[in-house]
Amino acid sequence: MKQTVRLFLVALFAGAVTLGGYKYLEKKEFTSFAPQQNSNFIPTSFSSTGAEMNTDFTQAAEKTVHAVVHVKNTTVSRKPSNIMEYFQGGGQPREMVGSGSGVIISPDGYIVTNNHVIANASNLEVTLNNNKTYTAKLIGTDPATDIALIKIDGDDDFAFIPFGDSNNVKIGEWVLAVGNPFNLTSTVTAGIISAKARDLNQFDGNPQSFIQTDAAVNRGNSGGALVNTRGELIGINTAITSETGSYVGYSFAVPSNNARKVIEDIMEYGNVQRGILGIQVGNINQQVVEKYGINDTEGVFVGGIEKGSGADKAGIKEGDIIKQLDGYKVSKFADLSGYLGSKRPKDVVEVTVLREGSEKKIPVTLEKLETFSIDDLGLEVKNTSSEELKQRGLKNGVTVTRALTPDMAQYKLEGIIITKINDESVKDTEDVKRIMSQRDYRTPIKMTFMDGAGNINSFIFR
Repeated sequence: MKQTVRLFLVALFAGAVTLGGYKYLEKKEFTSFAPQQNSNFIPTSFSSTGAEMNTDFTQAAEKTVHAVVHVKNTTVSRKPSNIMEYFQGGGQPREMVGSGSGVIISPDGYIVTNNHVIANASNLEVTLNNNKTYTAKLIGTDPATDIALIKIDGDDDFAFIPFGDSNNVKIGEWVLAVGNPFNLTSTVTAGIISAKARDLNQFDGNPQSFIQTDAAVNRGNSGGALVNTRGELIGINTAITSETGSYVGYSFAVPSNNARKVIEDIMEYGNVQRGILGIQVGNINQQVVEKYGINDTEGVFVGGIEKGSGADKAGIKEGDIIKQLDGYKVSKFADLSGYLGSKRPKDVVEVTVLREGSEKKIPVTLEKLETFSIDDLGLEVKNTSSEELKQRGLKNGVTVTRALTPDMAQYKLEGIIITKINDESVKDTEDVKRIMSQRDYRTPIKMTFMDGAGNINSFIFR
């Protein structure tokens, strides 16, 4: 009995010690994590740090949603039903309907959209946010920038979106994408400017300069508006990059300055007037670094000058690095091509170049780019100056400016001079246009040209 009582007392004492120690440690742990009066503890509340998002999108959405329209494109194609129709053409006509978006830019009903939205249309139908429907007529297109201009007529003025200055947009700035994805009319999504002067076509010879955003854009948004928080048009939503075909985190818009210049050219001239410096862009490699002593990684390297061009007359030299255009920073070729895309022939651009370690500001008068697209060859050509022909030892020829298809881009034909097509001499783009319009489309095309090394070659395209 005594042994039992002794064991009970020992157990009771041990339990009391354990409980007391636990309470002591629990109290110490609590007090050690208590905020102190002069501590560096920073609360996680956004309101306490002044970092709350107070941007109001409602006014911008209200200003723009009534000026973004739903565009329906009806095309008619003929599908051959037998072997004879397959080889000779013909077949039963079949209608196909596509859709996209457009932006009213004037009270009298001019609408800017994407070229791929209205391509090959036999009928264009525009539906406004109030469900009124109009038949639209095509004014003009520019496939190179994927911009098209259409028009509707009504009794009253239409709501429209004023242009903003896309050169002044900043990375991180809030924007809204307004359009009609998946036939859902009047959809507004928000995001920020993720990047500027983004080139999606760097490998196919057709450089572009897009505004990149993370505002959700899907099929049907093409041709819609990208606007800032003031409700100004800063871009035309054009493309997404996706493995699924749907939005995955970023989208791309044609800058409003470029779109505005294209549609103004279409309205005034009927086609797009492109101004060029007259330079050949070179790559900065080890040989160039050693030859010119370059230690700068940003800018556009001038690899050559076209004789008689604006750059040649102004004094830009091979080996210069273009750093700015009219004070706007140029980090890469897309910056240069994007800025020049908003300019016209005879415009004067102040070019800041880095030469032998010092910067020089050189005013350059842009010249008109006279080009013709040889669709059957997938090449664009321009007239060749007499100075360049003399330098190359040629009497005639047109110069290839870029490839129009990825298949032709792989041959790196930019800069070659085509002297003959189907054994007929060509001296300018008008000759090319005439020869191509008169040829039998079923016969091969023979192209004779001089390459960069001065060799005369011939290709036959079947």
